[in-house]
Parts: sequence; structure tokens; C-alpha cells
Amino acid sequence: MNTFLKRILILLSIIALGLFLYSVFVENIFAARLSPKDTVEFKLNDLELEVFYNRPYKKGREIFGALVPYNQVWRTGANEATTFETNEKLEINGMPLAPGKYTLWTVPKDSTWTVIFNSKQYKWGVNAEMQPMWDPNYDVITTEVPVQKLEKPVEQFTIAFDNSTDHLFLTMAWDVVKISLPLK
Repeated sequence: MNTFLKRILILLSIIALGLFLYSVFVENIFAARLSPKDTVEFKLNDLELEVFYNRPYKKGREIFGALVPYNQVWRTGANEATTFETNEKLEINGMPLAPGKYTLWTVPKDSTWTVIFNSKQYKWGVNAEMQPMWDPNYDVITTEVPVQKLEKPVEQFTIAFDNSTDHLFLTMAWDVVKISLPLK
């Protein structure tokens, strides 16, 4: 083997080793995520809905009004910004939502939540100061929904589609709180 090929192989080996060490010690790609990613889907006839989000755990903590402050915009999960995607026009509390991909933000309060569909795509949910990366100039729909108190706490933040009553709802539940956003 000639000298040039040996040098190329050594260089590529050093780069590969460096990338491996970086991924293990800096990014820790082999560790389990504290808030695992999840995707929920709903399909009915031609309608296709999808929500991508990260699912933090309660772990004995007080959630709403503490970990997630009241009256402040929340990224609605952990890590990356939560996204909502529809392939057809929807109606949300009487307001039209065009087909597309949106980021989903909420403002939890004691008796109601504000749910915000935002047209801007954000790589992450918060900045370095842990402030939401949400830009209100891109809000498409802002609506209020009542809070339902649950008898048993939900350990892991959960988003789901509920069509059990022939009416479609986007539900979110964590701790002893649940909201149901009607979709048409």
C-alpha cells in the first residue's frame, strides 16, 4: 500500500475516533433521554393529523404553577418544540386552520389553558436562558380551553387524539390536569 493511502486511512481513523468520542462524552447519544420523543397520529378517511413532542415525567414534582409556571408560555413538553401537522383544513373553536405544520404552545392557568398554533418552526423549545423561543408574530390561532381535574395523576406528559364520542379532540394530560381541544 502506498504512503498516500496509509495517510488517508490514518486521517479517516482519527476523524472517526474523534466523532465517536464526541458523541459519547459530549452529546451522550447512547444515554436514555429524560423526556423521550413521541409521535401521535390520527387518520380518518383522508384526514391525517400528527403531533411530535417530548414526554417529561412528573417524578414527584409539583407541575403546574411550579415547574410549569401559570400565565407563561410553555413549549408544551420538553426539549424540541412540539409540532402539530394536518393535511386538511380544520376548525378549532370556530377558527380555521389551514393544512400545514405548526408549533404548538400553551399558557397553563388554574382553570383554563390558552392553546396557540404558531406557523414558525423552531429547532428547540427554549433558548439558553430557558425562555420559550415562541414568537407571537407567527400565531395563527389562539384559543382558550377549560381545565379538567383528574382524580389520579398522569406520571408522563401525554398528548393524544380522542374520537371516542364521534367528536375529535386533541387532549393533553399531565399530573392531575387534562385539557381537550375540539377539532372539526
